[in-house]
Amino acid sequence: MRSFELYEPTTVKEAVDTLTRLGSKAKVLAGGSDLVAGVMKDWVEGPGMPLPEALIDVTTIPQLRGIKVDRNGATIGSNMTLTEIIESKELKQQFSLLTDAAHSVASPLIRNYATLGGNLNQRPRCWFLRGPDFHCYKKGGDACFSVSGDNRFHAIIGGELCYIVHPSDTATALLALNAQAKIAGPDGERTVPFDNYFISPRENVLRENVLKPNELMVEVFIPTPASGTKQTWMKLKNRDVYDFALVAVAAAFTVENDDWKDGRVVLGGVAPVPYRATGVENQLKGKNIKNTIKQAAAIIRTVARPMSMNAYKVDIAQAMVERTILQALG
Repeated sequence: MRSFELYEPTTVKEAVDTLTRLGSKAKVLAGGSDLVAGVMKDWVEGPGMPLPEALIDVTTIPQLRGIKVDRNGATIGSNMTLTEIIESKELKQQFSLLTDAAHSVASPLIRNYATLGGNLNQRPRCWFLRGPDFHCYKKGGDACFSVSGDNRFHAIIGGELCYIVHPSDTATALLALNAQAKIAGPDGERTVPFDNYFISPRENVLRENVLKPNELMVEVFIPTPASGTKQTWMKLKNRDVYDFALVAVAAAFTVENDDWKDGRVVLGGVAPVPYRATGVENQLKGKNIKNTIKQAAAIIRTVARPMSMNAYKVDIAQAMVERTILQALG
């Protein structure tokens, strides 16, 4: 691993000032399960993805911690570990979709130090991106090796230039819960809904989210769901243990007389960003769910563009959308 300078700010302003002063040489460090134990350990670098020369350890900032739940919703500090989120009784009671998604991440050991902010902002797990011998678009190169290579686990929806899949389970759940992130930068704080937080390769192949080099995520806010909202999380992995999603589905919706009133269906593991299946939602809206769910789930086939080795994901995604929503109905 390349040596680096370590900074330990105690306030958000100090962290932002340090990031601004150091520029592209610095990266934010929280749990480090991806940045240190992944990207830096494996020397994943390229002209568009340089290894950092300095790390800003934000675990020393008290402001980035805490869980507060009130009548308006839940506010979760970006430095809260996944284990702390899972063990929060208040979150489990009102936002079980998030706690279930967090519980499906990696292993207990990793969940003990992996943070919410780190899980949301981690880099993709494409083996060509992570491999030292592939100078791909995302590293500043001029090719996507998944197009003609082993693309079993790559995107089936929304791939362009780069066919990564977004690795964060909590991102999928938070998008379904209509959450938003608070971001701190040199010009102050701004709030970004997760609908607008993630960046696809067609927008900018070198980025995955709206965070600028001198910004950091402060907290996440989830509005209180409407009364009677049904929430369900389902994830299929290649292995039953520590692994990323082949396909994941997060659903949060309300029902009136067995009809779909309003809600969100979001898929993970299928696209470069968490994919909100608005086509499925529109097909269900105002209709009897049990009578319509098969037709609605099949909408996934109209947007899927599988590659040479991952068409199986289309079948899985359709089946999991149907199963997840029916499971929420009990």
